Amino acid sequence: MIDIHTHILPGMDDGAADIYDSIEMAALAYENGTKVIVATPHCNIPGEYNNYFGKEYCRVFRKTKEIIQREQPGITLLAGMEVFTTEDLPRLLTEGRIFPINRTRYVLMEFDFQEDPDFAGAMVRQVMEVRAIPLIAHAERYEFVQDDPEIISEWKKKGCEIQINKGSFMGRFGAGAQQTAYELLNHNLVTAVASDAHSPIRRTTCMADAYDHLSREYPKEYLDALFEINPRNICNGVKPVQFRRIPFEKTYGWKEHVR
Repeated sequence: MIDIHTHILPGMDDGAADIYDSIEMAALAYENGTKVIVATPHCNIPGEYNNYFGKEYCRVFRKTKEIIQREQPGITLLAGMEVFTTEDLPRLLTEGRIFPINRTRYVLMEFDFQEDPDFAGAMVRQVMEVRAIPLIAHAERYEFVQDDPEIISEWKKKGCEIQINKGSFMGRFGAGAQQTAYELLNHNLVTAVASDAHSPIRRTTCMADAYDHLSREYPKEYLDALFEINPRNICNGVKPVQFRRIPFEKTYGWKEHVR
């Protein structure tokens, strides 16, 4: 498996507190079938975390990668950011201050959980206008998506990709996020599942639990696309596998439409 959303870099945000946490997170991931981890520290959160691309980001990433390669050689660590969406995000992208996933065009974008949907839609359009591809982080957790999941269908039509947190399927972020995660999954609107791991103890890098949980209801071909094929394509700058979108007024059709 390939995990495209983690907070594994030590001391940069509310994720790994130190390098020992980072090592444990890498070890847990490897033991449970993950071979590639993208480090995506919070970025551009006003008053909390800046973490723009620069010397400090590079220093922490390179040192962490070096230590993980030594301590857990089965893990490949790639660079990225989870960027909080503000009105100056398009400018920050053109200035090179935001590092997309593995230096591709895919930018992991997050919003305030109570964000105005009109603002979110406008920012998605503006990010695409500067030729970046929005990968929406934990889309199921936003109130405006829970209220109107068809927004995600419209964004997918425009070229956005959608990431869901593995914990949402097991109710770890509340009933609204859980219901919305399944609704998006059942309508073939999910591009990738990721851990959004913050520690080796809580919200961990173990992806196998979610894969096993979903495998009771969904076919292996579908889950492999969400947990490995599409994350790999994103890391390589390649278009993910696209599933035929199921209109919300139709019955769920994930099984017969997977390819």
